[in-house]
Amino acid sequence: MKSDSLRLRRIQRMAHEIMDEMHFNKEQRETEKLNLIIDNLSRAVGDLTDPSGNYSLDYLEEKVKSAHSLLFKNKKVKTHY
Repeated sequence: MKSDSLRLRRIQRMAHEIMDEMHFNKEQRETEKLNLIIDNLSRAVGDLTDPSGNYSLDYLEEKVKSAHSLLFKNKKVKTHY
């Protein structure tokens, strides 16, 4: 089983790749696809920002991974730095 810090780094990397793709790639995207990406990311953030401090790393990982997969389906990921 991966340690929590490694899992969080992986989630963070996927989130950065999503952010970079949205900022640097100006191609038009389907509205429905964007809605699903935003829905997954907002659910992840909503869970992470629970005032009680309880969040599920599994849920967070699942939602960010889903958003990442939707955006990068059939694409090679390029990191923009």
